[in-house]
Amino acid sequence: MKEHYELIINAFRPLEILEAKHLEFLDFWEEVEHPKGSFLTEAGKIERYFYVVIEGVQAVYILTPNGDKKVIGFSFDGSFSGIYDSFLKESGSHYFLEALTDSRLLRMNKAQYDSLFDRYPEFNEWGRVIHQELLIGRVQREVELITMDAKERFDVFMNRCPKKLMTVPQKYLASYLNMTPETFSRMRKQIGGG
Repeated sequence: MKEHYELIINAFRPLEILEAKHLEFLDFWEEVEHPKGSFLTEAGKIERYFYVVIEGVQAVYILTPNGDKKVIGFSFDGSFSGIYDSFLKESGSHYFLEALTDSRLLRMNKAQYDSLFDRYPEFNEWGRVIHQELLIGRVQREVELITMDAKERFDVFMNRCPKKLMTVPQKYLASYLNMTPETFSRMRKQIGGG
């Protein structure tokens, strides 16, 4: 795992831990590959892993009763991934986590994750910061969906999304923005993006 040392350390910033602890922490991670279209987690199954994405794009979504995918979020190079509520509560997931591109990830299981907090008190600070960021991001997204029209949501998304997301099918991006693929395509053409 030493080849991914920098990725892991950057993912866990602003955590400051000693070099020796970093090296032990690296042993918790296992590298896995998921081809495009494969599921890391399926609805109804328990999420067993906490991930850091080495490369690739994944989508978290639910299926509506008529089979439509409603995208809740994405993970991509350098970000965390997984179905967090299922992982933390060890209960069945309500969501799917699908690889939208060929993906390489690092993962650790629940016992390893829990041991970080038990063995290293400094991880509690990291956990607090990450959970605050997730909560703030979730509230911000809900406000955007409720108060912004399609064009405003599109503009905000395009300004903050990584270019890597532009490699996935537009239907996933459109679903995330709560618009039709046709509307997304039209707006993207207006800015010269395809």
